Amino acid sequence: QVQLVESGGGLVQPGGSLRLSCAASGSIFSFNSMGWFRQAPGEQRELVADIRIRSGGSTNYADSVKGRFTISSDNAKNTLYLQMNSLKPEDTAVYYCNAITWGGSRFWGQGTQVTVSS
Repeated sequence: QVQLVESGGGLVQPGGSLRLSCAASGSIFSFNSMGWFRQAPGEQRELVADIRIRSGGSTNYADSVKGRFTISSDNAKNTLYLQMNSLKPEDTAVYYCNAITWGGSRFWGQGTQVTVSS
């Protein structure tokens, strides 16, 4: 069973930065893609960014985070990252790591809280 463990969330002031990490229990090469989603209170879970683990590591971002967030993976460490810069109060949410295998199975982490507030 795949396990994904997020870390790096916390409280940050507007304009600040955080880096989220997602450690996978096995090789991330078993995944077709990995990504970060977020869910604010009363809102639906939404895609923040995803990355193709192979296929040249192509990435995709939500319009709301383009130019501020960067998704990356360290295949040797089996870890996915999300570097978040210029954070805004509207970025406040629980952030979830997601992985999809080549067979189409989807796995989720437990989530990490990000709060942007002065």
